[in-house]
Amino acid sequence: MEPETASLLELVDRPPRGPIPTVAVLAHTPRLFGPFLGWASAIALEGALSKRDHELVALRAIHHCHSEFERVEHTGFARETGITEAELALLERHDGPDAPEWSEREAALLRATDELATTCSITDATWVALARHFTAGELVEIPFVAGQYTMLSMVANALEIGPWT
Repeated sequence: MEPETASLLELVDRPPRGPIPTVAVLAHTPRLFGPFLGWASAIALEGALSKRDHELVALRAIHHCHSEFERVEHTGFARETGITEAELALLERHDGPDAPEWSEREAALLRATDELATTCSITDATWVALARHFTAGELVEIPFVAGQYTMLSMVANALEIGPWT
């Protein structure tokens, strides 16, 4: 293994569990590894969306992909942002954004995520609802976050990466 690849693996190491499996597989494609880590870090740590909104979108996208690995991973992150156990359960429900417990703002965010999962687009009505609550930067970021966790869920599912505890 090249020294640069080994250094990148250290960045995603989570002792005692080891490197994050969905990211560590990129060690097999070293030219993609560094750029992906830069992207993933930027969207997760430096994005326009609040951490809570980021995790709501991530978990709803993960729900649609049925990725147990990503669900377990992001449930922990969600709790750190203040998402409650009741809200975690709501994210798994079929009615999702239509559950009366969500605020108008959260419902719009989850509806956009559902639309992206089912049609790969966001309806005009949902864009209007989102625009009442989110900045231009946050609006642009919503499909990127949904896409990021859809992609990582696909990797976990395709490579049969199970829960990482």
